[in-house]
Amino acid sequence: MISNQILQTNIEGLKGITRVDLCICDTEGKILASTFAGAEEYEHAILAFVESPADSQVLQGHQFFKVFDEHQLEYVLLAKGGSDDVYMVGKMAAFQIQNLLVAYKERFDKDNFVKNLLLDNLDIYNRAKKLHIETNVKRVVFIIETQMEKDGNALETVRSLFSSKTRDFITAVDEKNIILVREVKQGETYSDLEKTANMLLDMLNTEAMSKVNVAFGTIVNEIKDVSRSYKEAKMALDVGKIFYSTKNVVAYSRLGIGRLIYQLPTILCQMFLQEVFKKNPIDALDK
Repeated sequence: MISNQILQTNIEGLKGITRVDLCICDTEGKILASTFAGAEEYEHAILAFVESPADSQVLQGHQFFKVFDEHQLEYVLLAKGGSDDVYMVGKMAAFQIQNLLVAYKERFDKDNFVKNLLLDNLDIYNRAKKLHIETNVKRVVFIIETQMEKDGNALETVRSLFSSKTRDFITAVDEKNIILVREVKQGETYSDLEKTANMLLDMLNTEAMSKVNVAFGTIVNEIKDVSRSYKEAKMALDVGKIFYSTKNVVAYSRLGIGRLIYQLPTILCQMFLQEVFKKNPIDALDK
């Protein structure tokens, strides 16, 4: 489903070009986006139009259009006015919304693909081919952990920074973690990736007003190894909180001895502490 904000931005842009007021509502007559006040007055006309077999109709001196998603009625578009010019603008607006539905569905499919890719849950190469995703491209995974759950501002900021780069993917695997699967350009080094991580940190702190931690894994050469980079980034995030608590950006490749200690079995760590602190128990130490 397209967000109401996106719908609003699109019809405002169309109004700016055509000077025709537009309104988009759902199939129950609820107004989702509008360029004019009082759109609620047309709810009964909208519901009547939904029940009619017509794809477009003039009601109460305004043009009404149905917008379908694979033969399923998704939206009703209202163009204010009954002239032929308004009809043409309404047809164009309906076509635009239809294309947005297709684009968002494709992004949703890719979003699911990336989530399953991170978790090793699918036949990678066949799905990647269907979605026109390159398989032999260098990539790296960034994890952006927000302090607030469901931080929509942070997610939208990350998307605004990387959405134009069609070979990068942004998704949210849970309520606090945003995942960026980024294509690595030729000649790019880990120092460059750290600069990208710091740029993300700065942008999210200033524009989205979000307190975040950023971690990233190692560069992988094939799409099947993206899940490894994701697991590395996740470990970097966890290890960073223990051994590098003052840092907001942590790279898996620079975890040092912390990476080794983190992967040791708990029982071995306990045995070591008991061996070293046998005279003065570890519990006697402060934090």
